[in-house]
Amino acid sequence: MIRPALARLAALLLGLALPMAASATDYRVLQDQSTLGFTATFQGAPFQGSFAQWHAAIRFDPAHLAGSKFDVTVDTTSASTGDADRDGALPGADFFNATRYPQAHYVATEFVQAGSHVIARGQLTLRGEVHPLNLTVTITPQPGGTTLMDVSGTLQRLAYGVGGGEYADTSVIGNDVTVNAHLVLAPK
Repeated sequence: MIRPALARLAALLLGLALPMAASATDYRVLQDQSTLGFTATFQGAPFQGSFAQWHAAIRFDPAHLAGSKFDVTVDTTSASTGDADRDGALPGADFFNATRYPQAHYVATEFVQAGSHVIARGQLTLRGEVHPLNLTVTITPQPGGTTLMDVSGTLQRLAYGVGGGEYADTSVIGNDVTVNAHLVLAPK
């Protein structure tokens, strides 16, 4: 009598464990349809910028957040805002210091459900400085198998030394910078 009970218990435990063992989906980013950028202010007026060169390794499943990951590397020399003076200054020592720090790197270490959104908790390395950065993530499945992922979060540029020297004045360039991405993803 004990053996059939143990067999039923083992089957039940296996049935419960299988959904937890389900793996998150690995995605490839459709770069030509995706953007990675930022919004900041100059003398109180907002401006937008984007990065032309970046790579993202994304594994995500909103039903199994523990198996999800973001690992994003950005070429800081590829920043563009559409303003020649600003674009010329961004790679320089007062801003990204791209000669010494040619890349920024973000790695999410945890994902938590927050209502209809997911919060990615991670670390951003920029100009040799590492600080926590939370990103709000919204997932929208699309017909045809692709998925839209919109991501945003706010960082303080001075914590990373971006806009130092004469550009440290937050009345000229605001300290808050919103990082945003609109990603079109396809399963690998």
